[in-house]
Amino acid sequence: MSLAGELERAGRELLEEQLEHPTVRGIAAGDLAEDVFRSWLEQDHLFLLDYVRVFSRLAWQAPAAHLGDLVDLAHTTFHEELRLHRDLSGEFGADLDGAVKGKACEDYTNFLLDSAANYGDGLAALYPCMWGYSTLGRLLAEDPPAEPRYRRWVDTYADPGFAGLAARCGQMLDEAAPDPARAMLLFREGMRHELAFWSVP
Repeated sequence: MSLAGELERAGRELLEEQLEHPTVRGIAAGDLAEDVFRSWLEQDHLFLLDYVRVFSRLAWQAPAAHLGDLVDLAHTTFHEELRLHRDLSGEFGADLDGAVKGKACEDYTNFLLDSAANYGDGLAALYPCMWGYSTLGRLLAEDPPAEPRYRRWVDTYADPGFAGLAARCGQMLDEAAPDPARAMLLFREGMRHELAFWSVP
Protein backbone atom coordinates (compact mmCIF):
# COMPACT_ATOMS: atom_id res chain seq x y z
CA MET A 1 0.00 0.00 0.00
CA SER A 2 1.23 3.51 -0.79
CA LEU A 3 2.13 5.92 1.99
CA ALA A 4 -0.94 8.04 1.20
CA GLY A 5 -3.08 4.91 1.42
CA GLU A 6 -1.59 4.01 4.79
CA LEU A 7 -2.32 7.51 6.07
CA GLU A 8 -5.89 7.37 4.82
CA ARG A 9 -6.44 4.05 6.55
CA ALA A 10 -5.05 5.47 9.78
CA GLY A 11 -7.28 8.53 9.46
CA ARG A 12 -10.58 6.72 9.08
CA GLU A 13 -11.39 6.75 12.78
CA LEU A 14 -10.85 10.50 13.12
CA LEU A 15 -12.80 11.06 9.92
CA GLU A 16 -15.72 9.18 11.46
CA GLU A 17 -15.45 11.48 14.48
CA GLN A 18 -15.74 14.45 12.14
CA LEU A 19 -18.87 12.98 10.57
CA GLU A 20 -20.39 12.69 14.03
CA HIS A 21 -19.42 16.22 15.08
CA PRO A 22 -22.50 18.42 15.69
CA THR A 23 -21.32 21.03 13.17
CA VAL A 24 -20.88 18.48 10.40
CA ARG A 25 -24.13 16.77 11.30
CA GLY A 26 -25.89 20.14 11.16
CA ILE A 27 -24.47 20.88 7.70
CA ALA A 28 -25.53 17.40 6.53
CA ALA A 29 -29.05 17.92 7.85
CA GLY A 30 -29.22 21.50 6.60
CA ASP A 31 -30.31 22.76 10.01
CA LEU A 32 -27.05 24.01 11.52
CA ALA A 33 -27.61 27.24 13.46
CA GLU A 34 -26.63 30.19 11.29
CA ASP A 35 -24.46 31.80 13.95
CA VAL A 36 -22.39 28.62 14.22
CA PHE A 37 -21.77 28.43 10.49
CA ARG A 38 -21.12 32.18 10.37
CA SER A 39 -18.34 31.81 12.93
CA TRP A 40 -16.96 28.76 11.17
CA LEU A 41 -16.93 30.62 7.83
CA GLU A 42 -14.96 33.50 9.34
CA GLN A 43 -12.39 31.15 10.84
CA ASP A 44 -12.11 29.02 7.71
CA HIS A 45 -11.58 32.14 5.61
CA LEU A 46 -8.57 33.01 7.76
CA PHE A 47 -7.40 29.41 7.61
CA LEU A 48 -7.55 29.30 3.81
CA LEU A 49 -5.50 32.47 3.46
CA ASP A 50 -2.70 30.70 5.31
CA TYR A 51 -3.37 27.48 3.41
CA VAL A 52 -2.48 29.39 0.23
CA ARG A 53 0.76 30.40 1.92
CA VAL A 54 1.46 26.75 2.78
CA PHE A 55 1.08 25.71 -0.87
CA SER A 56 3.27 28.64 -1.91
CA ARG A 57 5.98 27.75 0.58
CA LEU A 58 5.97 24.17 -0.66
CA ALA A 59 6.03 25.30 -4.29
CA TRP A 60 9.29 27.16 -3.60
CA GLN A 61 10.87 23.83 -2.57
CA ALA A 62 9.10 21.56 -5.05
CA PRO A 63 10.73 19.40 -7.69
CA ALA A 64 9.82 20.43 -11.23
CA ALA A 65 7.25 17.63 -11.53
CA HIS A 66 5.26 19.03 -8.59
CA LEU A 67 5.66 22.76 -9.11
CA GLY A 68 2.71 23.30 -11.42
CA ASP A 69 0.40 21.25 -9.20
CA LEU A 70 1.21 23.30 -6.12
CA VAL A 71 0.77 26.56 -8.01
CA ASP A 72 -2.59 25.26 -9.24
CA LEU A 73 -3.59 24.30 -5.70
CA ALA A 74 -2.72 27.76 -4.41
CA HIS A 75 -4.64 29.35 -7.30
CA THR A 76 -7.72 27.16 -6.82
CA THR A 77 -7.79 27.79 -3.08
CA PHE A 78 -7.42 31.54 -3.47
CA HIS A 79 -9.75 32.08 -6.42
CA GLU A 80 -12.36 29.34 -6.09
CA GLU A 81 -12.57 28.12 -2.51
CA LEU A 82 -12.25 31.58 -1.02
CA ARG A 83 -14.82 32.87 -3.51
CA LEU A 84 -17.31 30.37 -2.08
CA HIS A 85 -16.59 31.79 1.38
CA ARG A 86 -17.10 35.34 0.17
CA ASP A 87 -20.38 34.40 -1.48
CA LEU A 88 -21.66 32.53 1.57
CA SER A 89 -20.47 35.25 3.93
CA GLY A 90 -23.07 37.64 2.56
CA GLU A 91 -25.81 35.06 2.97
CA PHE A 92 -24.82 34.34 6.58
CA GLY A 93 -23.76 37.86 7.57
CA ALA A 94 -20.14 36.85 8.19
CA ASP A 95 -17.53 39.56 8.72
CA LEU A 96 -14.54 38.16 6.85
CA ASP A 97 -12.51 41.37 7.01
CA GLY A 98 -13.03 41.87 10.73
CA ALA A 99 -12.53 38.24 11.80
CA VAL A 100 -9.75 37.36 14.23
CA LYS A 101 -8.22 33.91 14.49
CA GLY A 102 -9.43 31.76 17.34
CA LYS A 103 -7.21 29.23 19.08
CA ALA A 104 -8.15 26.28 16.85
CA CYS A 105 -7.39 28.27 13.70
CA GLU A 106 -4.16 29.72 15.11
CA ASP A 107 -2.90 26.33 16.27
CA TYR A 108 -3.72 24.66 12.95
CA THR A 109 -2.23 27.30 10.67
CA ASN A 110 0.93 27.52 12.80
CA PHE A 111 1.29 23.74 12.56
CA LEU A 112 0.90 23.77 8.78
CA LEU A 113 3.21 26.72 8.16
CA ASP A 114 5.89 25.28 10.45
CA SER A 115 5.61 21.85 8.81
CA ALA A 116 5.94 23.39 5.34
CA ALA A 117 9.53 24.39 6.15
CA ASN A 118 10.30 20.81 5.03
CA TYR A 119 8.82 19.62 1.74
CA GLY A 120 7.83 16.07 2.71
CA ASP A 121 6.65 17.14 6.15
CA GLY A 122 4.48 19.85 4.66
CA LEU A 123 2.76 17.47 2.25
CA ALA A 124 2.02 15.01 5.07
CA ALA A 125 0.69 17.78 7.32
CA LEU A 126 -1.70 19.23 4.72
CA TYR A 127 -3.00 15.88 3.46
CA PRO A 128 -5.67 15.56 6.19
CA CYS A 129 -7.37 18.70 4.91
CA MET A 130 -7.34 17.73 1.24
CA TRP A 131 -8.22 14.07 1.70
CA GLY A 132 -10.59 14.74 4.59
CA TYR A 133 -12.69 17.40 2.87
CA SER A 134 -12.86 15.42 -0.35
CA THR A 135 -14.05 12.36 1.56
CA LEU A 136 -16.50 14.33 3.70
CA GLY A 137 -17.92 16.00 0.61
CA ARG A 138 -18.40 12.69 -1.16
CA LEU A 139 -20.08 11.09 1.84
CA LEU A 140 -22.36 14.03 2.59
CA ALA A 141 -23.36 14.25 -1.08
CA GLU A 142 -24.85 10.76 -0.85
CA ASP A 143 -27.77 12.36 1.03
CA PRO A 144 -27.27 16.09 0.49
CA PRO A 145 -28.97 18.77 2.59
CA ALA A 146 -32.06 20.36 1.09
CA GLU A 147 -31.06 23.79 2.45
CA PRO A 148 -29.44 25.40 -0.63
CA ARG A 149 -26.61 27.23 1.14
CA TYR A 150 -25.38 24.09 2.88
CA ARG A 151 -25.93 22.14 -0.34
CA ARG A 152 -23.55 24.52 -2.13
CA TRP A 153 -20.91 23.89 0.50
CA VAL A 154 -21.28 20.11 0.20
CA ASP A 155 -21.26 20.27 -3.61
CA THR A 156 -17.98 22.19 -3.58
CA TYR A 157 -16.13 19.45 -1.74
CA ALA A 158 -17.96 16.58 -3.47
CA ASP A 159 -16.93 17.93 -6.87
CA PRO A 160 -14.79 15.50 -8.91
CA GLY A 161 -12.35 18.32 -9.60
CA PHE A 162 -11.67 18.72 -5.90
CA ALA A 163 -11.31 14.94 -5.56
CA GLY A 164 -8.72 15.08 -8.33
CA LEU A 165 -6.73 17.74 -6.46
CA ALA A 166 -6.82 15.65 -3.29
CA ALA A 167 -5.67 12.56 -5.19
CA ARG A 168 -2.80 14.51 -6.73
CA CYS A 169 -1.70 15.62 -3.25
CA GLY A 170 -1.57 11.95 -2.30
CA GLN A 171 0.53 11.16 -5.36
CA MET A 172 2.94 14.00 -4.63
CA LEU A 173 3.27 12.78 -1.06
CA ASP A 174 4.12 9.28 -2.28
CA GLU A 175 6.63 10.67 -4.78
CA ALA A 176 8.27 12.90 -2.16
CA ALA A 177 8.82 9.75 -0.05
CA PRO A 178 9.19 11.34 3.40
CA ASP A 179 10.02 9.19 6.42
CA PRO A 180 6.85 7.11 6.88
CA ALA A 181 6.87 7.23 10.67
CA ARG A 182 7.24 11.01 10.73
CA ALA A 183 4.63 11.41 7.99
CA MET A 184 2.21 9.37 10.10
CA LEU A 185 2.82 11.56 13.15
CA LEU A 186 2.23 14.73 11.16
CA PHE A 187 -0.83 13.30 9.44
CA ARG A 188 -2.40 12.25 12.74
CA GLU A 189 -1.69 15.68 14.22
CA GLY A 190 -3.30 17.30 11.19
CA MET A 191 -6.36 15.09 11.59
CA ARG A 192 -6.65 16.17 15.23
CA HIS A 193 -6.52 19.81 14.13
CA GLU A 194 -9.21 19.09 11.54
CA LEU A 195 -11.51 17.69 14.23
CA ALA A 196 -10.84 20.56 16.62
CA PHE A 197 -11.56 23.10 13.90
CA TRP A 198 -15.22 22.06 13.70
CA SER A 199 -15.64 23.35 17.25
CA VAL A 200 -14.59 26.94 16.52
CA PRO A 201 -16.62 29.42 18.60
